[in-house]
Amino acid sequence: MITTTCMPESTVPATLLLAFELGQRSWKLGFTTGLGQRPRMRQVPAGGIDRVLEEIGRAKRRFKMADDAAVVACYEAGRDGFWLHRWLVAQGITNYVVDSSSIEVNRRARRAKTDRLDLAGLLNLLARHLLGDRRVWRVVRVPSVAEEDARQVHRSWETLQKDHTRLMCRLRSLLVTQGIRMPITSGFLTDMRAARLFDGSPVPPGLQARLTHLWDQLTVIKHQCKQLAQIRTACSPAPTTATGRCVQRLETLRGIGPVGAWTLATEIFGWRQIRNARQLGGLVGLVPAPYQSGEMARDSGITRAGNTHVRRVMVQLTWTWLQHQPTSALSQWYRRRFDGSRRLRRIGIVALARKLLVALWRYAEHGVMPEGALVKRVA
Repeated sequence: MITTTCMPESTVPATLLLAFELGQRSWKLGFTTGLGQRPRMRQVPAGGIDRVLEEIGRAKRRFKMADDAAVVACYEAGRDGFWLHRWLVAQGITNYVVDSSSIEVNRRARRAKTDRLDLAGLLNLLARHLLGDRRVWRVVRVPSVAEEDARQVHRSWETLQKDHTRLMCRLRSLLVTQGIRMPITSGFLTDMRAARLFDGSPVPPGLQARLTHLWDQLTVIKHQCKQLAQIRTACSPAPTTATGRCVQRLETLRGIGPVGAWTLATEIFGWRQIRNARQLGGLVGLVPAPYQSGEMARDSGITRAGNTHVRRVMVQLTWTWLQHQPTSALSQWYRRRFDGSRRLRRIGIVALARKLLVALWRYAEHGVMPEGALVKRVA
């Protein structure tokens, strides 16, 4: 006698998967219910959050889902920042902001790129991520509004410093094209009008107008730097917050000033949940990138991925650390290992920057003083 087993009817999918392809003028939305499902593609105007809700409702009806079915979304971190993530979370939608450089890519199809292929790939990776495969991408840790706002002061300072350097180099370069080499001081306009070319003639009027325009820009930037320096000086760390405690601890060490302390605290130490030293190095891009294939094995240098602001500040802090902390174990290790040619010192400063970053993290988070480090004198 042959017995038959009744198979249960197919259940209605309980989760709607949504992927965003964010553009400057329009957004493309991709919907699916899981692996193997042909995605539903729709396009809405950029920033049209009302249209997004409409398309989510239509997708639920298209896949015959309940109106209260869960929605899981994802998009790549980029120009739009985190406001879309906060809006999706406020609507009760689970969202993942993905690091675009960590997304798994098919090597055979790496030369083909369209919005449809990107959406289909994101939906496929989102389904695999929900099934437990955590290696398909890396999810970005989204800061709160206050944590993101705390970074604006030192980032504005960094931008102004870059603009100041750019304008100074442009002024010197334009003068050198005429054979004039003169210092850029507060009396630049008077010195420029009094300068003479190789034949004794004055600076051409067109070049004078251009130099005057650049000098006016430089004057405005100098004024903004003074205002920002006053704002930065007035900022006092609150001991009740994690960021404030990190700033207070870091500023007690010699060689760590307010710029470095605030940058490290607001970018990393004050709000990120760091588990180990390797994760910290990977976050800043100071970990090695080895290349090994068969019998070939070589070092490709550091990855240079992650937070560029912290990586730049750490290299500057490392040179300052060598000057103000000569008796520390890190400074002595550097001199034993790289006290040679100039090239070796420049290579070694990156290795020391990673070690110093880990030591500062342990001090800011757990209170472990770097070996041999000196603290500032209390007035």
